[in-house]
Amino acid sequence: MSKEEIKYEIIQVLDHFSDKSLEELLFFLKGFDKKQQEKTSIKSSLDKVLNEDKDLLFKLAQ
Repeated sequence: MSKEEIKYEIIQVLDHFSDKSLEELLFFLKGFDKKQQEKTSIKSSLDKVLNEDKDLLFKLAQ
């Protein structure tokens, strides 16, 4: 399925939710998105350290 098809299907399901349920779902999705962004940031930082400081890390390991 394409992204647009998935969005369409999600909208069809969301149309059956109450306002309160939609609000809770939105809160959950925003929290999930924030966690994903944090994980990406941490992974990026770790990759940078590992790539830039390979020699130092090797010496520390010895």
